[in-house]
Amino acid sequence: MADELELLRRANPVPVDAPHFGDGPLDHHAEQRLNRLLHEQTPGPRSRARLAWGLGAAAAVAALALTLVLGGPTTPPAVAAPRPLVVQADSTPVPLRLLAERAGRDAADRSPGLRKGTHVLSWSMGMSQDKPPITLAQERIVRWKADDTHTELVVATDPRHPGRPVLSDEDGEPSLVEDGHVVSRQSFGPSWSDAPPESPPPHDPTRLRAYLQEADYRDASLTTPQLLDAVGVLLDHWTLGAQEDAALVRLLADAEGLRPVGEVTDRLGRRGQAYVYDGSGARRMLIMDPATGAVLGLESTATVAEPEWGLKIGDVMEYNAWMR
Repeated sequence: MADELELLRRANPVPVDAPHFGDGPLDHHAEQRLNRLLHEQTPGPRSRARLAWGLGAAAAVAALALTLVLGGPTTPPAVAAPRPLVVQADSTPVPLRLLAERAGRDAADRSPGLRKGTHVLSWSMGMSQDKPPITLAQERIVRWKADDTHTELVVATDPRHPGRPVLSDEDGEPSLVEDGHVVSRQSFGPSWSDAPPESPPPHDPTRLRAYLQEADYRDASLTTPQLLDAVGVLLDHWTLGAQEDAALVRLLADAEGLRPVGEVTDRLGRRGQAYVYDGSGARRMLIMDPATGAVLGLESTATVAEPEWGLKIGDVMEYNAWMR
């Protein structure tokens, strides 16, 4: 409840001198995607990215007009595309196996524990074929109760620009709303599904891999990009405990092509270690807590231009930041 009150509080203007979060992109969960993540099998990485790009030309036209509403030519609008996270030049990369050892030690007292539900800030890119891309930002809190009912609160907010209007497409038409505007607030009846990702994740790496495969890719072995997508699905359902964090780091340590690149400051101002996978068309950056191994964020950046969509190399297509 405290988290929900904090989100609702953001509907009020924030003082000019209020502290800002670090600049950067996060993923937006449109209603269709929310339903997929919560109740259906999640699509593969390419189709998931396309879901975030489903806005029509009207959205892009609105984004252009918003520049005049949200600021002058020298003021970046709240809907401006965020910049990619930058690795600190003089930082030392931490191998995932070393991070797994740290996470294992941190999990010795089994605290904190696993909790069903999530708290995630997300940004995503919406594109059309004839107008520049736009960025949508939301915060989502899912809380489960002892009777197996749960609530979901979705708020339009962009911590890069506290107190300023935010672009929302809750009715299918993009429009400006106040920071902290409630996009949806829902209550759900009891659910006792024992299938991943509704069932509790195991804290053994081998079993966790099978769990993630069943949750997101039932008919295929998990490639590294698929594994990263499955991690996102997991964290959109569960707030992992120390034991689950340790198991996940050990699993990721065996992921082919996922390499350490150094320290970053994530979009909520948290220090993390970054791990990058360069795939076809996109560069994935996983940000992890350097002490506990907890996943802090996941960024997807374009490595191939798609001029017909206004997509340039280096554009951030999607970003998620998870919190406890």
